[in-house]
Amino acid sequence: MIQIENLHFAYPGSNGALLNVANLRVAPGEKVMLRGPSGSGKSTLLNLMAGILKPQSGRVCVCGEELVPMSESAARDFRANRIGFIFQDFALLEYLTVADNILLPYRINQSLTLNTDVHARAQRLLNDLSIAHKSAAFPTRLSFGERQRVAIARAMIASPQLILADEPTANLDKANALKTIELIVSSAAHNKAGLVVVSHDESLDTYFDRVVDMAQYKHA
Repeated sequence: MIQIENLHFAYPGSNGALLNVANLRVAPGEKVMLRGPSGSGKSTLLNLMAGILKPQSGRVCVCGEELVPMSESAARDFRANRIGFIFQDFALLEYLTVADNILLPYRINQSLTLNTDVHARAQRLLNDLSIAHKSAAFPTRLSFGERQRVAIARAMIASPQLILADEPTANLDKANALKTIELIVSSAAHNKAGLVVVSHDESLDTYFDRVVDMAQYKHA
């Protein structure tokens, strides 16, 4: 599902490579955590997997597609069709209802076609995540947990092959962190999607097939 080889990445103006990844593979359906402290490159690697960032050199192959040679528009279409991204701050649009936030990928990506099947899938997600009664509400009227569920539903709406989650438990207490991870893991499993989550929280390790320590890739 993910194959990264001989990757070197540095932000413009930085002194030397931020990340050096000789080889990293994630199998289809595998649940992987990228773990490391703040500044270890976890979110950067996640963005490289999504084709949001591109390395200075190396190979990034996701779902059978080479991301590095892709144009920006092709990478955007690829993400829309193959990847569900759960942002740390949820990135919900306050002026859209819950239902419209979930359907947003279909409103802004021409590569996705909004039809009755998609509307039915959105309704199933609303039911599965216990937020159907909030479908007409705006994000400002939602609890933190409800906003979180909307973000998860939006990531799942296009039936992606891969789910990427950026620090989804940051700033949560232990009980809510566990609930969040359980929800993301079960949603990915239900959709038969691979899952890569970035976190520094060692208490979440048991939910994953494998934990990747970012220390091996971080270089000053």
